[in-house]
Amino acid sequence: MRDLILTMAMSLDGFVCGPEGEIDWIFNGDQEAIAWKVETVANAGLHIMGSRSFRSMAGFWPTAAGPFAAPMNEIPKAVFSKSGAAVLEAAETGNWPDAYVASGDLSEEIAKLKATGGKPIVAHGGASFARSLIAADLVDQYRLMVYPLALGSGLPIFSGVTPLRHLELVSSKAFPKGTQAQIFSRA
Repeated sequence: MRDLILTMAMSLDGFVCGPEGEIDWIFNGDQEAIAWKVETVANAGLHIMGSRSFRSMAGFWPTAAGPFAAPMNEIPKAVFSKSGAAVLEAAETGNWPDAYVASGDLSEEIAKLKATGGKPIVAHGGASFARSLIAADLVDQYRLMVYPLALGSGLPIFSGVTPLRHLELVSSKAFPKGTQAQIFSRA
């Protein structure tokens, strides 16, 4: 059975984007932090995401260059969408048309994907999809890139987590521009 890893960038005050979806702050140019993120993405056996992230990424990655392009395009994807196969229209012009569409119960779909074995499943945000995974207690490991800034408001991923969730710090790494990679697992 393979693990589900949630990878997210977040501010010190716990937001994964600003109130209008602003994420420009995650592109701080720290090459060591970027290499760490690429390693996480490249070691996946499957990338999963919600339909909004899928539409955005499917429109960008197929023609993108840079260190994230190959793993984002070559590793299989699953998109979680209540609208079913209609979400794949976003990928028709790119090289993501073979994405698996998971439109059933979130916990059941994740259980099926975990049972297939292989390298870990890496979940990408948005905040809504991440909150759904967290609320259903489906995440085995959190790989959080914490940036040295406070947004003051925005979208959190841990709001409304019940019951209390204890996590164990697996590792922590500081990067030259102050960003920290924090890896947590279930306690």
